[in-house]
Amino acid sequence: MIQNKIIEVILCMLICFSCKEAKQQAPEVEVDTEWVGHQGELFAYGICVDSLEVNHYTIKSGDSPAAIFAKLGFSARMNDSLCRASSEVLDPKRLRTGMTYATITTQDSLATIQYIVFAKSKTNFSIIDLTGDSIHAYEYNKAVRLERRYLEGGITTTLWSLMRAKGVNTTLALQIADIFAWQVDFFDIKEGDSIRALYEVAFVDDTTELYIASVEGLLFTHQGKDFIAIPFVQDSIREFFDEEGNSLRKEFLKAPLDFSRITSRFSSARFHPILKITRAHYGIDYSAPVGTPVRAIGDGIVVSKGWAGDGGNTIQIKHNSVYTTSYMHLQGLAKEVQLGGFVKQGMVIGYVGATGLATGAHLDFRVYKNGQPINPMLIESPPSEPVKPELMDSFNQVKQAVFKDIQHRDTAYHRE
Repeated sequence: MIQNKIIEVILCMLICFSCKEAKQQAPEVEVDTEWVGHQGELFAYGICVDSLEVNHYTIKSGDSPAAIFAKLGFSARMNDSLCRASSEVLDPKRLRTGMTYATITTQDSLATIQYIVFAKSKTNFSIIDLTGDSIHAYEYNKAVRLERRYLEGGITTTLWSLMRAKGVNTTLALQIADIFAWQVDFFDIKEGDSIRALYEVAFVDDTTELYIASVEGLLFTHQGKDFIAIPFVQDSIREFFDEEGNSLRKEFLKAPLDFSRITSRFSSARFHPILKITRAHYGIDYSAPVGTPVRAIGDGIVVSKGWAGDGGNTIQIKHNSVYTTSYMHLQGLAKEVQLGGFVKQGMVIGYVGATGLATGAHLDFRVYKNGQPINPMLIESPPSEPVKPELMDSFNQVKQAVFKDIQHRDTAYHRE
């Protein structure tokens, strides 16, 4: 019994000793492998923190740089100096609730602040250095790594759905739709359509995905026809061209708004759901949520804007001596759109609504050629400038590289 008591006492002493040791240990600084130097030293925000403490905070409602500095214990005079010194790299108006900041302090009992770091994004930081004789504020950017990836798949419903199914950032769908905006109407996807894509993804801290950095090559099969997109820089502008060197950028966009569905097509005899009569419908109805941005399909002059009876809020744009387009049932018009004013291709001119004679939110889009309504889906537009003859050799080299790489399956390329 005495031996058992002695053992219990020894075990209690060991446990108490271990707990005290654990409490005395400084908490570990969470760092990514990117912040480990060649000699094993630890870095955070480009600062060696081997002998320093990193503390993280979240910006709350009503916080400003001055309020944050006050919370950190700085005097009013020092607070003013910090605000002045950081004004070039820290804009108070851009601070938002939920953003983060950090202090880097000494590990002694005083915990003297050496640095204050404000995270403006996952890669961009404002740093206030208090280690010198005067306050020094500067910007720090984390290194971004680009990784090349390959995607292949059949499209059963929408390009966006394919991206979701593949676990790919859906902004790639928007970029692809933008590149092929003049060739493919993505509201009219058919069974058997497919995509092969080479693209680059940006990463920070080696494993955190940021965004789709660029598209490096596309092969889109639509209704049995192949559409190629090859990136090439001409006159300092990066554009996409087909295999013959013709620009994919044409005079008109294929559709005036992003991802939706067609609820009514161009017809000389359509049964009207409200009037309950059969009459011509010289446009395409695109169903979309209220507030969806509507874009001009080409450069032009606004010749009409405002209320148009059954058409509700309507905008008409004259693109040239031949073509005019009309956008109907809009919830509202963009402030930048002025009667007689110039609009550029892709510019937001209004927002989807249900004004006028409409059963629900949609855009009634119409095209007139020489004053006569034509099917918007049958518009043909001339291409932009092709690759210049003196640059064709360089273009062909890029094209061959794209053709070669796009045949790969499940291959990832890395570029630091």
